[in-house]
Amino acid sequence: MWVSIAGVVAVGLYAGLAALQLLVLGPLDMVPGLTIDEIRSGVLASGESMGEAGVIAILGAGVVIGVFLAVVVIRARVRPALAAMGFLVMLMLGAPVLFHSSFIPGMAVADAFAASGGAMTFGLLPFYAISIASGILLIIGALVVARRERAAATVASVTN
Repeated sequence: MWVSIAGVVAVGLYAGLAALQLLVLGPLDMVPGLTIDEIRSGVLASGESMGEAGVIAILGAGVVIGVFLAVVVIRARVRPALAAMGFLVMLMLGAPVLFHSSFIPGMAVADAFAASGGAMTFGLLPFYAISIASGILLIIGALVVARRERAAATVASVTN
């Protein structure tokens, strides 16, 4: 159960901080010297949209999936190692979701202010690092579980 709670918290933090990066910190990096309200006004004045609803919906869907995963894992009494792997998969898949979600706000600010969208990319690097680390941990976890399963099967066959 604790693994599931920690997993939902991790997924929620990833999504919440990603939304903050995409909708506030990234645009502020792209257009230094302006407030976020000035940036949003400039984006709207140029006929663009920051796509807040889409970003929140996509990242929020990840949190909903995380809660669903936790409920399933808890009700099925899945072993903690396997539950952790499920949440590691979710964190690993955060990178492509984040990459996709960054286009609308990044392009809107870039078009409105003739700024480089690359400025937003640097703020996303920690999220990509978390996703890569999650993938590595997932592989290590799968190898450990497989080794334990094989050892348990060997012991069972020797005792029979």
